[in-house]
Amino acid sequence: MRLLHTSDWHLGQTLHNFDRTYEHQRFLDWLLDTLVEQQIDALLIAGDVFDNANPSAASQRQLYRFLQQARARAPQLDIVVIAGNHDSAGRLEAPGPLLEAHGTRVVGNVVRGPDGEIDLERLLVPLTGKDGTVRAWCVAVPFLRPGDVPRIVREAVDGEEDGQADAFDAYLAGIALLYRQAHALAKERATNGEAIVAMGHCHMVGGDASPDSERRIVIGGTEALPASMFDADTAYAALGHLHLAQRVGKQEHLRYSGSPLPLSFSEVGYRHQVLRIDLDGARAGAIEPLFVPRAVELLRVPAKPAPLKEVIAELVGLDLPDAPPHAWPYLEVRVLLDGPEPGLRAQVEAALEGKPVRLAKIEPTRRVVTSAGIEPALSLDQLAQLQPDDIFRRLWQQRFGEDAPDDQLAAFAELLLPEDGKADGKEAA
Repeated sequence: MRLLHTSDWHLGQTLHNFDRTYEHQRFLDWLLDTLVEQQIDALLIAGDVFDNANPSAASQRQLYRFLQQARARAPQLDIVVIAGNHDSAGRLEAPGPLLEAHGTRVVGNVVRGPDGEIDLERLLVPLTGKDGTVRAWCVAVPFLRPGDVPRIVREAVDGEEDGQADAFDAYLAGIALLYRQAHALAKERATNGEAIVAMGHCHMVGGDASPDSERRIVIGGTEALPASMFDADTAYAALGHLHLAQRVGKQEHLRYSGSPLPLSFSEVGYRHQVLRIDLDGARAGAIEPLFVPRAVELLRVPAKPAPLKEVIAELVGLDLPDAPPHAWPYLEVRVLLDGPEPGLRAQVEAALEGKPVRLAKIEPTRRVVTSAGIEPALSLDQLAQLQPDDIFRRLWQQRFGEDAPDDQLAAFAELLLPEDGKADGKEAA
């Protein structure tokens, strides 16, 4: 049996206000061809299908059109989709009955019965081979919020009213327990030696996150889960959330497929991919990356922040091939500044005039300036006495190591004017 693992599509995402529908459609078209060419039996989509919980109608049509076309081109294909932390679980599950009729199973929510127990059956999805027989069981676990997991209780110690564990510890332990319970149920079903495949949207210990593009799952930094939560006889774990394709704990069968296209400039160097997994009985055999063609390039100019004069010269000399506007590369300009540069954007835009490129971001990096004297920390009473222009002066001094120029002070004062045009710092603040 052959699986294809993908995740983190983020349909509907914009890159610094630029629409990316064209890029997502190019990926989905490529994926359709790949499903047929590689003779895939089951497609696993491990969460963050949409970029936000309220996706546009266009983004939803894009998803459902893909699912319809995939089933039409590969009639025996099983498709399993779980919700990620960016998705609305309810919205993703809403068309579930219609999708199931066409071979797609969506698991967005963890559901409890009248007795409060989690319905583990909903998390178990049979995967069938080309002959229609069950060849594997997929434990499909969506992104779990604290209320979704079993309550963990430990023995109380002196001074505690009950045995409830610390909130973070209870949450993480509850996630691990739910995976183990679902795996145990899958093991009961796998009576003929079928493989058990886990699927989840979570952050594993040691996982390499991408700056600027991945939303933290839990505030506090303790959200990483250990690889030990997967049973030893798990054939493969198809994970979502991290955008860089990677192994977990250097184990070949525990994988993040990564996102199919770069979702921020920090991902420029990633080799975006989906993963093809050949199951050999109850175990995973060959696991191969299939690299996704990049429909639109992301450029960082220069490679490292440089002084403005050098940056402008490099932009003027930028030679790019002609392309239709929807295929123009996105550009991040990286400038090293000694001080404020009010006309920065105008200079950059002038250097790029007439070039087939989309200016997405100007990233200024300022040299660290240390003032000769460091003022003592202010008390709360002193902070309460500060006016907005006092704070502006202090921040300017802190960042640039000099007094704020008169023209900047005047501009800031103009921002503070109320509608009647009379300056009133407290009212404006």
